Amino acid sequence: MKYTSDMEKAMEQSHGMNYSEYERKFSNRMKVEKRRERDYQLSKKIVAEANAQVHK
Repeated sequence: MKYTSDMEKAMEQSHGMNYSEYERKFSNRMKVEKRRERDYQLSKKIVAEANAQVHK
């Protein structure tokens, strides 16, 4: 996949590293992917709670 400058900037802002750092070390990739999974699970929880409030 070709990385664009916008994707690079987003990676730097979100995870504090550029794509080459992410790609170079497995530990960096795992740190980023664990954070992404945690954020995903949190967003699912927030949506479920909001839906529960709407459908009361």
